[in-house]
Amino acid sequence: MLRVGVITASDKGSRGEREDLSGPALAKLVQEIDGEVVEYVVLPDDQVLLEKTMRHWADELGLDLILTTGGTGFSMRDVTPEATLAVADRMVPGIAEVMRMESLKVTPKAMLSRAIAVLRKRTLIINMPGSVKAVRECFAAIAPAIPHGIQILKGEASECGSTIQQ
Repeated sequence: MLRVGVITASDKGSRGEREDLSGPALAKLVQEIDGEVVEYVVLPDDQVLLEKTMRHWADELGLDLILTTGGTGFSMRDVTPEATLAVADRMVPGIAEVMRMESLKVTPKAMLSRAIAVLRKRTLIINMPGSVKAVRECFAAIAPAIPHGIQILKGEASECGSTIQQ
């Protein structure tokens, strides 16, 4: 079972002015990849606080996967990608590329997403969109690869390529 943390980045949500729907949607979706949300929080769009939470969950709690939702747009308060990049050891560009590619089939506004995916130690961190609909679409696109990627990260699986016998 994958140990998962979900962070919703929302000023209004953190103040109780808006109900978080994307975080709970992610909690249901991770069950499809044998995941369990063991940490969940709604935080304001504050880079320092987002970084601190991601570091704690990756370094001290050793979560396998951290999913963020929200804070990936063009607003001056949208700082989730910057916080994620600040805690990154290595980039995983393919995940965000696939999410944007699939979302572009639905809306041209998908190209405005600044979401990224990174590795911190043995934790995969993925920025997801803020809307429930977009979360579902993006998660469906990347879900088939996530468990294997985490198994490789943790040293529990072999490489992704198959050996061609001659």
